[in-house]
Amino acid sequence: ARDEIAALRHDMRHSNEELQAANEELQSANEELMSSKEEVQSMNEELQTINAELQAKVDALGAAQNDLNNLLASSDIATLFLDTRLNVRRFTEQATRVVNLRPGDVGRPLGDLTMRLAYPELLQDVRDTLQSLKPRERQLAGDDGHWFSVRVMPYRTLDNVIDGAVITFVDIGRKPPQETPP
Repeated sequence: ARDEIAALRHDMRHSNEELQAANEELQSANEELMSSKEEVQSMNEELQTINAELQAKVDALGAAQNDLNNLLASSDIATLFLDTRLNVRRFTEQATRVVNLRPGDVGRPLGDLTMRLAYPELLQDVRDTLQSLKPRERQLAGDDGHWFSVRVMPYRTLDNVIDGAVITFVDIGRKPPQETPP
């Protein structure tokens, strides 16, 4: 019985040592987890700050977009924005009175569109403008008798990179008939 008790005590000491070692490992893991938790909390605070900054920028961009949309609508100037491949990027509502456009035409090539102006040189004028970076301007009659001042200009980004073209169509009214000399 004494030998069994001694063996049990030995086993208990050994188990106790193993439990203490496991407890120390768990405490060490807990400290690592607490440190990781603090790091995650710190990163979360940084992300919240960045998110707030980004949200402020998104709000500012939204306000600028609204300002530009209102400016374009209130100017009553038909405007067509093209990308570098001469596809429709965007257009104002007024442009639909000059060019046969609908919302689904965004991304469509300029050459596929029909116009209410006799302007067969439009594609070439746009290409020439993109090559020379010099605006082109013409006065053309529409099919309804209205005359338009048509201007083709390079589309410049904030970084002054040419990223397409802008075409404006300003209604300049009806021209009086030419008088014949006596």
